[in-house]
Amino acid sequence: MGWSDPRIPYAEGVLSPLFAAAGDAFAANFADGLELGASFAVLIDDELVVDIRGGYSDRAKVHPWDESTLACIYSSGKAVVSLLIAHEVTNGRLDYDAPVAQYWPEFAAAGKERITLAHVLSHQAGLCGIAEEMPPETWLDWDAIIEKLAAMAPLWAPGTANGYHPQTVGFIAGELLRRVSGKSVGAMIADLTASSGLQLYCGMGAGEAARAAYMPKPPKAPDLGALNEYKTLAFLKPWSAPARVAREAWMAAELPASNMHGDARALASIIHPFVNGGKWRGDPYLDQNAIDAALAERIRGDDLVLPFHLSWAAGLMCNINHHFGPNERAFGHAGFGGSCVVVDPQNNLTAAYVMNKMSPHLVGDPRAVRLLDAVYARL
Repeated sequence: MGWSDPRIPYAEGVLSPLFAAAGDAFAANFADGLELGASFAVLIDDELVVDIRGGYSDRAKVHPWDESTLACIYSSGKAVVSLLIAHEVTNGRLDYDAPVAQYWPEFAAAGKERITLAHVLSHQAGLCGIAEEMPPETWLDWDAIIEKLAAMAPLWAPGTANGYHPQTVGFIAGELLRRVSGKSVGAMIADLTASSGLQLYCGMGAGEAARAAYMPKPPKAPDLGALNEYKTLAFLKPWSAPARVAREAWMAAELPASNMHGDARALASIIHPFVNGGKWRGDPYLDQNAIDAALAERIRGDDLVLPFHLSWAAGLMCNINHHFGPNERAFGHAGFGGSCVVVDPQNNLTAAYVMNKMSPHLVGDPRAVRLLDAVYARL
């Protein structure tokens, strides 16, 4: 199962012969000039059947993308947040249908007393961006953002429409996790990955940051479709995302919805409890009731922020648009620039694609779709 490919610089990894076509698809992405460096992993029934990587981690094309390389996965990390929430639901400390204010009383201000945890995770809370102008570096101040979200009025009637919350969903979910567990998202991930050899971080120290890949920005801005006030607040205001901060400060910050770093093996592995009966490294982590509730469709409709007709579960997209492979019964999430993660309970499969050459596709990046189609062709 050891794998290398002369068509890809520094290609290495593990590839089951059954999924040789995934290696060919990986090579095709490089041959078409679509990649600088990348990794792709698939687990089925707890077995790592694909774990391949190759290319370069730096601008000068000197340093290989190897097992130590980390890349920002942006919003693909929302799948990990969904897993952490399901764990706390399993433990009885959170309830998807309970009001957020039950755990965070200040959140009830300005008409938010009926917003539930499920509303937040399925992007129905009406809090897709911070309405009040602020310095963009404020995103690195957890307490300041939490105070703003607690005081803010919803931008639309909660529960009536879905509108993607690119940054704020991570703060709301992260604050709930902190209040019920006493730990931040980054600390909870560190607990999960301890002694596992897996590399996934929400907030990195200098040692981890030194291994982070250079990520060329997309050649053009993503197409958001016809603009409205919600898209503008979510993406286009000067304060819609962190800015005016040092790269090291950004990497060290815990921004759960947009700033996790890792590789494909870690990302595919850490979400595998969604499809293997809730086990993490052989031990119970999620119960089936929590899994079923996490993956239940919560809303379907034209998204107010993203230019797609979407179906949302509690933190993951239902795969109605085939953005995450051909199985409509699968789930997934994509990250800015092209990364993605797939959760497929029907096939006991999880998969992840992580890269550093960013594209303008909001979801359904053709590189990832090519890899996933190659895998599914052999199932």
